[in-house]
Amino acid sequence: MLESLVGEWFTVPEAAERLGVALSRIRQMIADREVLASRVGERRVVAVPAKFFTEDGPRSELKGTFTVLADSGLTDDEIIDWLFTPDPTLPVPGAPIDSLRAGHKTEVRRRAQELAF
Repeated sequence: MLESLVGEWFTVPEAAERLGVALSRIRQMIADREVLASRVGERRVVAVPAKFFTEDGPRSELKGTFTVLADSGLTDDEIIDWLFTPDPTLPVPGAPIDSLRAGHKTEVRRRAQELAF
């Protein structure tokens, strides 16, 4: 299940509070695909994986990666699932999101492009 795979999620109000921005700014980040969101929990609230953020805002390497994965035909939930599914063959042990956070954007995007074939 996506919720348990990701682990920590921020609701829109939680993300706004942590970043010190208005709720509308977080909603705009979602609309602009700077971050992806999913409906989680019993109440199916809109939430964003915590690892999509730095202390200053959305991780810059995500937007292009989202585009590559979407171009491969993945939905937003499938993109989140792919980013958080462990892959022992990546440069950094763990999931693609961990490799992205460690600076291996090119390798993660190369793998994402392979999904289209």
